[in-house]
Amino acid sequence: MASAKFYGTGRRKKSIARVYLTPGTGVITINKRTIDDYFGLDTLKVIVRQPLVATETEGKFDILVNVHGGGYTGQAGAIRHGISRALLEADADYRPVLKAAGFLTRDPRMKERKKYGLKAARRAPQFSKR
Repeated sequence: MASAKFYGTGRRKKSIARVYLTPGTGVITINKRTIDDYFGLDTLKVIVRQPLVATETEGKFDILVNVHGGGYTGQAGAIRHGISRALLEADADYRPVLKAAGFLTRDPRMKERKKYGLKAARRAPQFSKR
């Protein structure tokens, strides 16, 4: 397992994260920056680490992430999804824990398309009687 490298793709909204897990000391690198430099909010850092906490693998893997698209929250969700999938590849015994926590489910919610005759997806033009 010395040269093992596990891969997982995570998606949420418009964000796509490519996650690589290698046995190590628990360093998380996102787009060539540390997790602390990349995410300002602590809640986003917690979201990213959730699969590791659930499977009790904190400090066992170094995580390299390439993520693009969407905003910070969507990217954090995509990274969580990717880490969960990569952990499954590393050890299939984690499946019940990750599945119960809902980390393997791809969040299907997307931005609703704009409709003709409206200003946005549901926003109608202002109504005036006269």
